[in-house]
Amino acid sequence: MQQATILTDIIRQALLDFEQISEVEWSHKISPGKWSKREILGHLIDSAGNNLRRFVVTQYEPDAKIVYYQNEWVRYQDYQGAETQSVVALWKLLNEQIARTIQNIPADRLQLTCDTGKNDIERHTLAFLIDDYLAHAQHHLRQIANVIV
Repeated sequence: MQQATILTDIIRQALLDFEQISEVEWSHKISPGKWSKREILGHLIDSAGNNLRRFVVTQYEPDAKIVYYQNEWVRYQDYQGAETQSVVALWKLLNEQIARTIQNIPADRLQLTCDTGKNDIERHTLAFLIDDYLAHAQHHLRQIANVIV
């Protein structure tokens, strides 16, 4: 699946970009209610974990409800207090696992759906969720690299 190769390229580029970010920059918050770069990467870890679950579970339990509350996940996991290199390593490993997982999703399962709605039913195909995951990751990685602030 082409998306696995795209994700592998995203990982490789992000790791290069991360080398240019100082520890002070990783921790800095532009305002009290905003996430630091480390917390944004933590959010991407949480997104990876939730989406990995969606990519796996949907293949054997279509229409499973798998909801993600991003602010709670970031707050309760205290990424701001974590070591940057640990957060980077976890993000890398989760995304490598996602790349392996989506590489092995049979084409006939890409149209199976998952319910991601918090209150109402909100079904999306695996194909959509994979593409959305990649776009979401790229958006936040650009924020981290200061391409988008």
